Amino acid sequence: MYNPSRNDARSFFFTTWRKYRAQQPLEGLEATVLETLLAHPEYHVLLDQPERYQERDYPPEFGETNPFLHLSMHLAIAEQLSIDQPPGIRAHYQALLAKTGDAMDAQHEVMDCLAEMIWQSQRQQTAYDPALYFACLQKKSGQVPDSD
Repeated sequence: MYNPSRNDARSFFFTTWRKYRAQQPLEGLEATVLETLLAHPEYHVLLDQPERYQERDYPPEFGETNPFLHLSMHLAIAEQLSIDQPPGIRAHYQALLAKTGDAMDAQHEVMDCLAEMIWQSQRQQTAYDPALYFACLQKKSGQVPDSD
């Protein structure tokens, strides 16, 4: 499994943006991430200045969103949707898409739940819990969670 470093991940975003601006062909995942980059114009200035932002930290106590984490989560969600993993994620996404009417808004709703699941897993030192993830997604989409 590919596990890029922080520097690798950031370089990937900067390189994709540079290639897009230079009208160079994009390959594989670059085409996928470009859609997300274009949908986040608030990050364009940052992407144009890799020398300034490559090493910048975004500590939570400063209250800033880490743009690279945000973009990486979009990529994780795109991957989940492409392979429907965990099984059923596509259906939850489709319900959110129907509710919001906008792909980025639906992805941001999914992102909230993904972040919550990751946070809970880290806090409790447990494996990721798709049931927690899906319960959050059901709540956001207005679906009634299954009762077991």
